Amino acid sequence: MKQLNSYLGIILLMLCLFSLPGSMFAQGKNSVSGKVVDENGQTVPGANVSLQGTDKNTITDENGGYLFSDIAAGNYTIVATNVGYKSFSKEILVKEGESVQENLLLEGESQNLKEVVVTGSSAPRSKLESSVAITTLGAKAIEDRAPSSTAALLQTIPGFVVEASGGEIGNNLFARGIPSAGAYEYVQIQEDGLPVFEDGALQFANADTFYRLDETVSKMEAVRGGSASIFANNAPGGIINFISKTGQNEFKGRAKFTTSDYGMFRTDLNLSGALIQDKLFFNVGGFYRADNGVRNTGFTANKGGQIKGNLTYKFNDEDYLRVNFKHLNDRNTFYLPIPLKSNNGKIEGVAGFDPNYGTLTSVNFSLLNVPQYGGGTFSADLEDGSHPVINSIGAEFKKKISEKVTFKNAFKQTTIDLNYNAIFPNGGPWTQESYATGVKNTAVANLDYTYVDNGATLDPNTLIMRADLWHIQKKMDNFANNFSFSFDLDSVKLTAGYYYSNWKSNQYWNWNSYLVGVSDNPRLLNVKDNTTGVDHTWNGVERITWLERDAQTKGLLNDIYADAEIKATEKLTFNAGLRYNKDKYSGYRDNARFFAENLGLLDNNTADDAVTTVKGNPYTYWRYDVSEWSYTAAGNYKFNDNMASYIRYSHGFRSPIEESFYDNAADLSKLENTKVNQLELGYKYSNSFLSVNANLFHMNLKNVAFTDILSDGSSENKFADVNNIGLEVETNARYEMVKLGFTFTVQKPEYENFTGTNADGSTFDFNGNTARRIPKFFCNLRPEVDITKDLSAYVQFSYYDKKFTNQDNRQVLPAYKEVGAGLNYTYNNLRFAVDASNLFNEIGLTEGDPRQTTSAASDVFMARPILGRAFRFSVAINF
Repeated sequence: MKQLNSYLGIILLMLCLFSLPGSMFAQGKNSVSGKVVDENGQTVPGANVSLQGTDKNTITDENGGYLFSDIAAGNYTIVATNVGYKSFSKEILVKEGESVQENLLLEGESQNLKEVVVTGSSAPRSKLESSVAITTLGAKAIEDRAPSSTAALLQTIPGFVVEASGGEIGNNLFARGIPSAGAYEYVQIQEDGLPVFEDGALQFANADTFYRLDETVSKMEAVRGGSASIFANNAPGGIINFISKTGQNEFKGRAKFTTSDYGMFRTDLNLSGALIQDKLFFNVGGFYRADNGVRNTGFTANKGGQIKGNLTYKFNDEDYLRVNFKHLNDRNTFYLPIPLKSNNGKIEGVAGFDPNYGTLTSVNFSLLNVPQYGGGTFSADLEDGSHPVINSIGAEFKKKISEKVTFKNAFKQTTIDLNYNAIFPNGGPWTQESYATGVKNTAVANLDYTYVDNGATLDPNTLIMRADLWHIQKKMDNFANNFSFSFDLDSVKLTAGYYYSNWKSNQYWNWNSYLVGVSDNPRLLNVKDNTTGVDHTWNGVERITWLERDAQTKGLLNDIYADAEIKATEKLTFNAGLRYNKDKYSGYRDNARFFAENLGLLDNNTADDAVTTVKGNPYTYWRYDVSEWSYTAAGNYKFNDNMASYIRYSHGFRSPIEESFYDNAADLSKLENTKVNQLELGYKYSNSFLSVNANLFHMNLKNVAFTDILSDGSSENKFADVNNIGLEVETNARYEMVKLGFTFTVQKPEYENFTGTNADGSTFDFNGNTARRIPKFFCNLRPEVDITKDLSAYVQFSYYDKKFTNQDNRQVLPAYKEVGAGLNYTYNNLRFAVDASNLFNEIGLTEGDPRQTTSAASDVFMARPILGRAFRFSVAINF
């Protein structure tokens, strides 16, 4: 009901905007309008158009149209720019009482190095003059790629290995070969320059869980390495900044409807305009979506939406106050490894389980109710999935104090209530014989296997396994504030700032093991020893509350930073940055009685024999202080307007992650910050046909933490060093009606100082092994063709080299490729599109099961493949 009220509120707000007095949107007597077209006569949507010397700027609509109203008579220079085109400018004369019609011609350029970027820098500057590796995508480019999730969009960025096989949320990103337990551990996802949440790698709270793409996004800027450690915390791998649309004088709107072959209903809407001409602007939008998911769970896998918006008051051409807000309420199913088998090296599905569309998540056991030690019942609803409810509000203020000094401050308050439920594989798959002999230490003939729902006997050839329902409840909040002073000292631009962030995450875990038959839409099993009369399951639950956790993590960050851009000559620019972190982390963890309690409620039943409890236990309180310097220096040489090269060295760090604090709360002395040193050499070239961005890098990491939760509930809790040398290349070519994009990364990430002793007393030596889950080569190839003026088509080809599940490099995940394609047609202000992913139903494995590395069935193993073939259909209208 609360969610319904939220969306009724959205509709009411939009109706109010539509009903604003007409005078607020009235056009002045003098106006300038027209269309932006390319050399082939095709319109260019999403282009930037401005009148120099005024605050008049806008973005062209779907038909390439633009309009400036209320223009004073006089001479102006009109400028049009867009990614992939050369800048265009022209002198125009506006006479009193005249409406000027002016079409603007943009000549194709494979990638415009004059495009201005703001992420990872102290002041806006062009790509050509930026001594960082950066990838940008505007709203139109994002729509053309038709990403099914935030992670899917990030797969287009070289240097970032992105696993998007988990569905819409909870995916993983590995920056420049840095191995981790997953999530966004070494990069920061930002929204308008501030983090969506301060730490993007909290357990079961990956940063993409809190961010959704929709029509409110204007642009994405992604910095790899470079200056990221100066402008963000715990982000030596990079910054990904999503920039929101803001309003303009002209009222504009966009509505979009999307459906799919997996039952999607999605509607998007964005509205923008002026409440007071030239002064007060608004942008508001959001989406609502429901679908069954590409993998068949038997219930609605994804359901919910968001509303976000901003109000901007302009004091003059440069000074402004902007207030923004966001409300997200969404439910998503999270997909995890499934049983597969290898047939002479070819990956296949096991009997009865579809590798492209099957999942262990099933409507047949969506509700969990189990007794608890000390009384009461614990309940969880699998259909709630990963369910974040997010409310954030913030503001941004910019004021030019003098000709030389500018002040800027931005803050955001975010609260998150995350209810997380997902099915994790945690044992097996077993043959019924191997389960009897290896798990229950009895003969196979002594056990009877029956389905819970109808009591029927399980086929003796059907594999069985544990499918755990992991429930995690997180209460999170974050206040972040960033203020800075910028000094324009002619040849030197200096920014000095102070960043403050106060965040907290309280979490409670309750994990239970189901026993299921391996098949599509798996069903619960009961197991009984027919010789002793002892049951080994309780309504399909084999282990009641085998893991319970109660913990808190808090962060208090007080950081100062400075960044200087020094223009030594017209061609040579230097950059230097420094940041000092004075951070405090604290919290508590339970002292759980692990596998220690017997409920004593279930007669002749082993399901309640080994319960973990936290009730009545004292807590261990901990505190960890961080005092660290990050620094960087770079030089950029611009050979001409089309070519530049840079060299940069940077030193950054990552503080210990949440799981490390929990594991080592009693003795934090073994924890160290991960130190990251990078050397980069970059080259950028662009002409009307071709652009090349190449970055050669070397990364040296000290004390990388490995903290995956294992099948017995413990953590790896291992540390090592990593060295990686690599090359990232991003190229774009354009010839008449054909465009070709090609990105690739080649690298060699290897472990150093990685020896020790396992929990069972055995030793390990992983020195020289390839870092887990990181391919040595991966690439993306995207040809596009404009079949006619209004009809375009593309093919997306991706390739990922083989990689390894774990540090021992024994389990190989084979190389795989994925092919997608799409077609879009524009008619007046309408855009129709069909987009397909994984056209050939490739079984591409992104990860194994990091919680378990062996299987009792020699030809069967656990891994997480990419999603099966899917089609999406959309229609959008601009008004």
